[in-house]
Amino acid sequence: QVQMAESGGGLVQAGGSLRLSCAASGRTFSRYSMAWFRQHPGKEREFVAAISWSGGVTRYTDSVKGRFTISRDNAKNSVYLQMNSLTPEDTAVYYCAADRSSSYTPSQSRSDYDYWGQGTQVTVSS
Repeated sequence: QVQMAESGGGLVQAGGSLRLSCAASGRTFSRYSMAWFRQHPGKEREFVAAISWSGGVTRYTDSVKGRFTISRDNAKNSVYLQMNSLTPEDTAVYYCAADRSSSYTPSQSRSDYDYWGQGTQVTVSS
């Protein structure tokens, strides 16, 4: 079983930056693909970014490319999401997720992820 906890959310003005962190338990963290998803009020959870177990492959949804960067530190069992040039449309609850499959290319599908954090609120004011 893997437990994860997100942190780093908060209120920021448009154009600002935030860095989300996700700390995971478990000795096998380094074998898992990791991802960030987000959920806007009244909408389904959507893919934001993912990173392979090695950190060598990353994927992003189009709306965040060039603004968000996902990274990981396997020694610290942590994954990060650096978010720059934030807009009000980025306002959502952000979740980290872990995929046990250790696939070379991390999945963008919510159903492929086995473990989830509780989420952290990000609010971007205009």
